[in-house]
Amino acid sequence: MDEALMKHLLVDGGRLVLLHVPPGTEFGIDMKIFTTGENFRGIKMIPPGIHFIHYSALNNYGDILPKVGFFYNFKKSEFVMRKWDINLQDVSSDNVPERESVLLKDNVPTLDKFLGPYPLDVWKKWTVLSSHITDTLIKKLTPEVGKIRSALDLEPCSNENRPRNSGNDLNNQLMRRPRAGSSSMQDLEDELLPNMRPTAGTEIRFTAVPKRNFPEGSTPSQITHYSLDSTYALEKMLQNYSQEIDLIGELQFSYICFLVGHSIEAFEHWKNLVCLLCSCDIAITKYYTLYDALITTLEVQILETPEEFLADIVTNNNIIYVKLRVFFRCVSDSDVDGRFKSKVEKFKSNLTNRYEWDFTHLDSDDEEDAPVVVELD
Repeated sequence: MDEALMKHLLVDGGRLVLLHVPPGTEFGIDMKIFTTGENFRGIKMIPPGIHFIHYSALNNYGDILPKVGFFYNFKKSEFVMRKWDINLQDVSSDNVPERESVLLKDNVPTLDKFLGPYPLDVWKKWTVLSSHITDTLIKKLTPEVGKIRSALDLEPCSNENRPRNSGNDLNNQLMRRPRAGSSSMQDLEDELLPNMRPTAGTEIRFTAVPKRNFPEGSTPSQITHYSLDSTYALEKMLQNYSQEIDLIGELQFSYICFLVGHSIEAFEHWKNLVCLLCSCDIAITKYYTLYDALITTLEVQILETPEEFLADIVTNNNIIYVKLRVFFRCVSDSDVDGRFKSKVEKFKSNLTNRYEWDFTHLDSDDEEDAPVVVELD
């Protein structure tokens, strides 16, 4: 580590003190994971800003339990202290007694011997992945219980209150009339599932993606128009934020909850957001700053994601690749400035070099992106 930077972080960096963490616990900050030893007491030299703390405890049989995590915005030289709850096998939500906290603060030189330094090798990438996450977004999206769990806590519920298919998938937004006497596989699966729902307060409070991308009462021709350009759905979603860039912040939040926090629900939400943003035409020019930030964020996210995660496990269809083809075609046809188009071309080239994805012949429609035909009665 650079000596000047080390001295700077020793003074201005935050300290996260975790007492009584059992040895063998998987503990991490941002994109790094460690296995704790007997002398582990936490992390020091944490750069001021937002970070993701995550951990996986061991059960009585030595097996790793599902991951738990939370976001925290460290202020300059902030001293954060938490205790491990042996019974819950989790970080306690109770405040540490002030007397004990003051005692440790007064003995920082001795305490620092038991604190691991922040892994600066991930800092640059982390700042890009979390650049638009704010305290406001963290409070808005974090579950009411204050922690993000990779495995949702479930509770029994009545059949009427059981969660159903939300229909948020943008590929299935158009309303279709089922044939008489037929039942979809999704309906059959829903009937076979036990009546369970997430325990109140444990779900990540993601902003709902519009279930349809056209206004109520639209004519068939209007439905076709809105289905080819999802700008209307994007603008409906943007109404949920105090500033437009917060949508990119939620995209980053959901990605981190998936990549680091191992939340499948977060991954599905991230894919839905990417599909929505890549399915717009007018919005690319209208919301230039939003899309400029999207390219910077999306490039790091996709290049950081193993390719197998991007393909549907059943159909093996890579929906992200399909939607990026649509997006690149929209950018090519738009009148955005040359700097933005050059940035997109670099992004496209990096994806081709990394995954060997073919982005040639963008004018030819994939089957899923062919024009929508609306049947009239």
